[in-house]
Amino acid sequence: MSLLPPGKRFAFSVLDDTDDATLENVGPVYALLRDLGFRTTKTVWPLDCPEGSRNFFAAATLQDKEYLGFVHGLAEAGFEVAFHGATMESSRRERTLEALEFIRSEFGRYPRLFCNHGQNRENLYWGSSRFQSRPLRLLSRALGRTHGPVYEGEREGSPFFWGDVCRDVIQYVRNFTFDRLDTRQVDGAMPYHVSSAPYVRYWFSTADAPDGEAFNRLLTRRRIDRLAATGGICIVSTHFGKRFVRDGRVNAQTADVLRYLASKHGWFVPVSEVLDRLLTAGRGRTLTRGEVARIELRFLAERIMRRRPPGV
Repeated sequence: MSLLPPGKRFAFSVLDDTDDATLENVGPVYALLRDLGFRTTKTVWPLDCPEGSRNFFAAATLQDKEYLGFVHGLAEAGFEVAFHGATMESSRRERTLEALEFIRSEFGRYPRLFCNHGQNRENLYWGSSRFQSRPLRLLSRALGRTHGPVYEGEREGSPFFWGDVCRDVIQYVRNFTFDRLDTRQVDGAMPYHVSSAPYVRYWFSTADAPDGEAFNRLLTRRRIDRLAATGGICIVSTHFGKRFVRDGRVNAQTADVLRYLASKHGWFVPVSEVLDRLLTAGRGRTLTRGEVARIELRFLAERIMRRRPPGV
């Protein structure tokens, strides 16, 4: 099977992390996406954070009834609702499971896709444990390129352990992010399995654009043209809640980027649908240690050159 459906020149989707997201600052972006025919993936925090959060206090959760209604509207329109953890700070197993059940009860199924968040201790294979290759794990520690608490989502016996549940209900987990628009150039195997990370069924990579300004820099017309000409596959990780909207309007450059993309006869579906297609086309195998190390080395090299920590 071809990697793309008949008549589609390339694949493009967005994985929108819910950090800083409110109805006011992401609503206009999703309205534009709907009008242009895009269907993308939005992560959510199902539960409030009663202990408070210094860094993420401004974001809405699904406990806000108006915001919950907005997300229901997205789901009904064909957007994907994904999991970013139970809430904005670390959650023990009980709260993580409560959050997953909340999504199932509200949307009729568990989320299929999960993204680790920040320094939450229930993150899976995060920090230096993000590197399954031991030499690169040691290198990242020696360079001081990983930081944060001990991450315990995959550690049996920890109060933050939920790896068994992730394996049972989550199909895809985001791993590395790169500067390349066409993810095949850095991760031609995705989605893939890693034998040393048994609680994740399939990993996948994305392009990296943490905010609106980075999104506009990444998605130049020349790069979009190249993506379409080569039949590329692009999933962009971003935060629609960060500098995409001002005074209720989508940034003019972002709107122009999205309209240009929409004119290019691409396949604009949620992330899990793109990954499903890749699985059907024969992807999804367990990578060798050497293959895993090559992906990790590319990621670490980019982070060192950009002086950004690879653990987040």
